[in-house]
Amino acid sequence: MEISREIQVEKKVDPSKIFQVGMGFFASKTFLTAVKIELFTILANQWLSGQEIRHRLNLNERSLYDFLDTLVALGFLQRKGIRENASYANSPEAEIYLDKCRLTYIGGILEMANNRLYPSWNHLEEALRTGKPQNELRSEGYDFFEQIYSDKRKTREFINAMGGAQTGNFIAFAERFDFSKYTTLCDIGGAGAQLSAMVTMRKPQIHCKSFDLPAISPIALENISKLGLADKIEVVSGDFFNDPFPRADIITMGNILHDWGTRDKIRLIQKAYEALPSGGSFVVIESIIDNERRENAFGLLMSLNMLIETQEGYNFSAEDFNGWAKEAGFSETYILPLSESSNAVVAVK
Repeated sequence: MEISREIQVEKKVDPSKIFQVGMGFFASKTFLTAVKIELFTILANQWLSGQEIRHRLNLNERSLYDFLDTLVALGFLQRKGIRENASYANSPEAEIYLDKCRLTYIGGILEMANNRLYPSWNHLEEALRTGKPQNELRSEGYDFFEQIYSDKRKTREFINAMGGAQTGNFIAFAERFDFSKYTTLCDIGGAGAQLSAMVTMRKPQIHCKSFDLPAISPIALENISKLGLADKIEVVSGDFFNDPFPRADIITMGNILHDWGTRDKIRLIQKAYEALPSGGSFVVIESIIDNERRENAFGLLMSLNMLIETQEGYNFSAEDFNGWAKEAGFSETYILPLSESSNAVVAVK
């Protein structure tokens, strides 16, 4: 009877998810390769045949249609016809976010994932055993961020990649947050001023400042000039650990706290508290882990990425943030949903 019951249980359990996750890098690498070779950019606003794509991207005939049709099955391409008679175009999402010629391009972070993170994640086991980063610091002996900021071209590419990755969340924040009681905002670690730009374009009554290192200021100024916002957004240079935060009614941080350990997280939250007036809001935009640590897989995976990339960084839950914020003196906190995998947690002074 025991054997029979075990067989019945096995029949009811589907192993598909095991294979989908275990072989998930198949899909990831296919998609990241398409981004790297700029497939979505050449398909912008047009349909092309498989052979036209092959010639433009210098691809081999073998597996051409397997590659393209995989991207159809994954939802990143549209197709009419089949094989030699097929023509391809971008999906609506790919058209908006993966065309390199658009300001909405978010592929920079995906290019970095392909070129840097993909090989670094091969050393996750070592990271879990040692607790140490597995990026360039491990393989080449230098800190990735120090190298990035020493090269102007790399700095621009990295900053725009990071900002582009958050564009959707910044837009959602600008549209969903209640700005009615406020007039000023300062984005700490503002990078290329993308958050400030999204708020200014949707809430012109809010005066925005973007605060980041001196090496970042020219990039922020360049970005806001392209958008015609140079006279509406103030770019302020400084170090958020060593300099006071500019005073504002709203202090924001997008993907900043997850880079640091608990002590530095609390330190930055305390500095935000000090820069705000009574009633002011501190807004943190991150892949916030759900309090039960069961649902937001992306937030948990991003926390593992912080293990790979940083000395002490990790993602956190709204409950974690509430404890730190209350310790700093904030009176209340709440969650502002932004997307399936990202939220804003807000602390009110």
